Amino acid sequence: MTDSTQRTWRSAATVLSTVAAAAAFLGLSGCGGSGNPLDNPSTLSNQPLTGNQRLAFAYFQRCVFPIFNAQLPVTINGQTSINTCAASGCHDNTSGTGGAFRVIPNAQVVDLTNPANTPDTIRASDMYKNFYSAQGEVVFGSALQSRLLAKPMVNNVLHGGGVIFASATDANARLIQYWINNPAPTGQTEFSSATFGMFTPADSNTGACNTQ
Repeated sequence: MTDSTQRTWRSAATVLSTVAAAAAFLGLSGCGGSGNPLDNPSTLSNQPLTGNQRLAFAYFQRCVFPIFNAQLPVTINGQTSINTCAASGCHDNTSGTGGAFRVIPNAQVVDLTNPANTPDTIRASDMYKNFYSAQGEVVFGSALQSRLLAKPMVNNVLHGGGVIFASATDANARLIQYWINNPAPTGQTEFSSATFGMFTPADSNTGACNTQ
């Protein structure tokens, strides 16, 4: 093979590689991920919590988790479609490409009033895995800077999934803000009955989700 032929082949291979990379980038399903250099890293690990504060598990599973499964408008480049945060290709735990935040869509609600559901039992549940993953996207004391809100609002941060919440006054965004802004009392666990006051009436099974 001549040097000229080798150079031609190498040039062609480079072009094909560039085209393939561009196609992969443009072919993202609207939820970002490891294939998008502008979006979340591919790591699936969450940093361990270091202080005594915890967010409320009861409020998460009743008021925040349903948002991840809800059919929501998604606006990307001026085009609006409908999708869920937990969709395949987005934040689904098995086939999602949305970085470290992952959702198990069919996680079952845990009855916190059942004595059989001890903290260790709850922490082994799929719902708690969702809770832990979501809490890993939170900046305590700063709801709007938390990735759980900043990314779907595209608030000074890129989001491959586009704009989900048009503003902080969106009904779902308000639920997430309330969750972040009302952690369990210092020194108490995420299961503390003190967090039941986030519902009206203060019942973790039947109370309505407060937002203020």
